Amino acid sequence: MVTVDDVRQFARTLPRSSEHLVRDRVKFRVGQIVYVAFSRDESLMGFAFPKEERADLVAAEPATFLLPRESELRFNWVEARTAALDAEEARELVLEAWRMCVPKKVRLEQARGS
Repeated sequence: MVTVDDVRQFARTLPRSSEHLVRDRVKFRVGQIVYVAFSRDESLMGFAFPKEERADLVAAEPATFLLPRESELRFNWVEARTAALDAEEARELVLEAWRMCVPKKVRLEQARGS
């Protein structure tokens, strides 16, 4: 099971990432773009994900991943059940979500530093 603290520790290491509390929900942003957000009860972690790939992700692991609510389907977004994620998998999802939101130059600099 992954926790907000697990994600927080990793997200702090990502350039231009910041944490915010919005309506009792923890969100991680790059500028104004949210790339990871937790439900109030922290049972779900939403994250940036390519729209064209999310149906396959959900179909492959329906016990872990689910589509966002209908009003958010227009966004590059998918959700995961935190109880079904381990820390390593969450870290990979967070990193890919962050990469979708930062400028290419920042992605390349981070990749060289890894």
